[in-house]
Amino acid sequence: MDNILKIIFVIIGTIIGAGFASGQEIYLFFFSHGIKGLFGILISSIIIGIVIYKTLQIINKYSIENYKEFLEVLIKKNKKIIKCIDIIINIFILITFFIMIAGFGAYFEQEIGINSLIGSGILAIITFFIFMTSIKGVVKANEILVPVLIGFLILIGIINLKNLPIWEIQKYIVESNNTKYYLNAILYSCYNSILLIPVLITLKNYLKDKKQIIKISIISTIVIILLSIIIFLLLIRVDVDITKIEMPAVYVVSNISKILKYIYGFIILGSIFTTTISLGTSFLKNITKNKKSYTQIAVIMCITSVLISKIGFSNLVNALYPIFGYLGILQVLKIFFYK
Repeated sequence: MDNILKIIFVIIGTIIGAGFASGQEIYLFFFSHGIKGLFGILISSIIIGIVIYKTLQIINKYSIENYKEFLEVLIKKNKKIIKCIDIIINIFILITFFIMIAGFGAYFEQEIGINSLIGSGILAIITFFIFMTSIKGVVKANEILVPVLIGFLILIGIINLKNLPIWEIQKYIVESNNTKYYLNAILYSCYNSILLIPVLITLKNYLKDKKQIIKISIISTIVIILLSIIIFLLLIRVDVDITKIEMPAVYVVSNISKILKYIYGFIILGSIFTTTISLGTSFLKNITKNKKSYTQIAVIMCITSVLISKIGFSNLVNALYPIFGYLGILQVLKIFFYK
């Protein structure tokens, strides 16, 4: 059971990053569709759960060490196509790593008034030192932080529901005429899958048997559904133009309670941290061949991330995540129909 929890914590730690915990992702992909967005959450979480299950099966069966080997099993076509896809996916992972660093800086600027470059720089430095500990450091960090983050999110969800009767939720949600909630659900699950698969590959040594894989997939799906709904219900309380806020969920929690504001600040920063180290480690593992190149690329990544963070967190999320989703659809279909 210990290994199962370690893997689940890394999975959840990868998903609940800056975009998720801040409310930007949940607003963009689900809340903007009104009550239908809740069905979207269910659809996307089930797809992610199936991807986790089938990916771990493939990794376990073929003893896969890196993303390129995974593609060779999945596609079974010429090496040029595999190399091209490998490069594209690694670029996505790197860009999302940059988005997490930007999110860290955005929180400091919105809530504390500190220049975003300072916040981004702090995370980049901490992340670099975690990279030097390899995957064990990543697992350990998730093992400590993720249970605390989940606990805090559930607590905030319960407090939020105190004055929001569950049977009256629909009247608080602005209805949307957009019927494409299911498309957004698919896009959300597909771009998360792009990021999750390389991370799952780094966890190969923690896998033992098929029963473990089933438990990991089911528990992860349930946790993702629960946390997504909690964030969704928080967004009901936004009383200003939500598109003008970098971190809408943080705004809501700040209005509920000052103490909760600081607790949620910890959730945001912890979520960003766990996702950043998971993605950064999987990227480094995919593209480096020795310790020297690993260290050199880690340094370049961390410095570049601070510079790119000035583009703006919400701008990066809104512009890039839907694109990732479309490009991830083919990979998810391949995994779904792989025998």
